[in-house]
Amino acid sequence: MAMMIGSGLSNQTGAAIGSHAFPVLGPVGVVAVRQYVAAIVLLAIGRPRPRTFTWWQWRPVVGLAVVFGTMNLSLYTAIDRIGLGLAVTLEFLGPLCIALAAARRRVDACCALIAAAAVVTLMRPRPSADYLGMGLGLLAAVCWASYILLNRTVGRRVPGAQGSAVAAALSALMFLPVGIAVVVRQPPTVSAVAYAVTAGVLSSAVPYLADLFTLRRVPAQAFGLFMSVNPVLAALVGWVGLGQNLGWAEWTSTGAIVAANALSILTRRG
Repeated sequence: MAMMIGSGLSNQTGAAIGSHAFPVLGPVGVVAVRQYVAAIVLLAIGRPRPRTFTWWQWRPVVGLAVVFGTMNLSLYTAIDRIGLGLAVTLEFLGPLCIALAAARRRVDACCALIAAAAVVTLMRPRPSADYLGMGLGLLAAVCWASYILLNRTVGRRVPGAQGSAVAAALSALMFLPVGIAVVVRQPPTVSAVAYAVTAGVLSSAVPYLADLFTLRRVPAQAFGLFMSVNPVLAALVGWVGLGQNLGWAEWTSTGAIVAANALSILTRRG
């Protein structure tokens, strides 16, 4: 539980810090730096030996690399368009679906309906609605669900943090042309790079390792349910750190999604 809470808080704080580099690097540039930092840290910790990997081990590692990069890119672009709290709330639908997919109880069906109603409220038609940003948040949700399943598979098939390290390195290679293009287009400032690097440590390296080892002890469904704390953390960090105030409808919808998950947790036996 301590690792899951720490992972969530680290992730949302890093995202808020990274958003300060958007005016210079843009969301794509910040994500590129995040991937580089994650690769460096995880390679140093995991010390992988990819030559010893079998095809059975390579398949989830490659899938995790693609999902890792796509998830970060879609989330950060969504944060830039619709704010931290709303973007993470939409992204949270990924682990929520994982948690409810295996459910067979009526109470879980009710929780799913509550969460669905909350999402409809968040995405209600209005003149200021940014549907592209919301769509990117939903894409991040799909990626997060895939991340949970693939990370668990990698943790079972590859010893230590080797699989995660190789996945991070592959993802960083995918973003290498992006980083070069960003530097050529507009040389980054020292402060922008510092923000992006900090985001890489707090939002990639720390939660990535924490999630890897947590998913070896905690079932994917329980992990997905416990991640309901992330929308609240994101809303609070966005409010305190970025001055992004949510309206009553957004706060109510976020609270409904968290309450739905809390209800499902509290009514589970064992």
